[in-house]
Amino acid sequence: MNIAQIKQIDLVDYLRAIGFSPAKESDKSAWYHAPYREDRTPSFKVNKDKKIWYDFGTAQSGDIIDLAELLYQTKDVARLLKLIKGAAPALALRIRTPISQDGERLTNQFRDVKVMDLNHEALKSYLQSRGIDLGIGECECKEVHYICNKKGYFAIAFPNVANGYEIRNPYFKGGIAPKDISIIRKSDRSKVHNCCLFEGFMDYLSYLTLVKLGRITKGDEFMDYIVLNSVSNVSKAIEPIKKYKVIHCYLDNDDAGRRVVDSLQELLGDKVQDMFAPYPLYKDLNDFLRNKKKPP
Repeated sequence: MNIAQIKQIDLVDYLRAIGFSPAKESDKSAWYHAPYREDRTPSFKVNKDKKIWYDFGTAQSGDIIDLAELLYQTKDVARLLKLIKGAAPALALRIRTPISQDGERLTNQFRDVKVMDLNHEALKSYLQSRGIDLGIGECECKEVHYICNKKGYFAIAFPNVANGYEIRNPYFKGGIAPKDISIIRKSDRSKVHNCCLFEGFMDYLSYLTLVKLGRITKGDEFMDYIVLNSVSNVSKAIEPIKKYKVIHCYLDNDDAGRRVVDSLQELLGDKVQDMFAPYPLYKDLNDFLRNKKKPP
């Protein structure tokens, strides 16, 4: 990241990422106790629109790099850029997210797509922020770099059966065509009789993490896993799941998830089991993993 890109980082987000919350906040500004000195009365003001700050206690002002000079006590710009990015790596993704003027994700304009092992620290930090075991994430996911509108981006990538990818970072959720379901099969096919069905790959990763933590009991040592990657893909999953004796469904606790389970039970009968019904306080498996309950 260069200086211009660093200066696009939201100051309020950056301060929050390094442990400072505003004492008071409005749509246009936020007031803090100065983060680099003793300050009993909040006198450090951030202008959200202009991404600048002013310290009324010392009459100092500046941008994120000027703030970093005071925080890290150095004027070495290269070191400051590294320290800013390292202190809040996920924020680097926000300014690299391809979004059109109307807010739509530009998933159909990718060029020079390169898929590799998951290695970027910002992406690893994102997985950890979602509670995902890092070893599981590195094993199950890839890292993708691509060009969109002449700019470079990167994200976590999860492959599907049609050689497309679901891609995700903290500020972007989309896919590289073609869109399809994902199937993770065990190598010893003779021992596989059951499968687990998930709505998204983050649910799948959450399930594996919960099993590893002992918070969910794995129904069968030899199981396949199917990820819809969208409830609109349920028709594509019907043929693959018909052959299993038991289908453990971990769909979201919402109307769309409920309709999928109901439809599958109507079509395939009792072998379709709603495994997430006992957790009505949580929207999905990842919220359950993080103990994030639905609002009352």
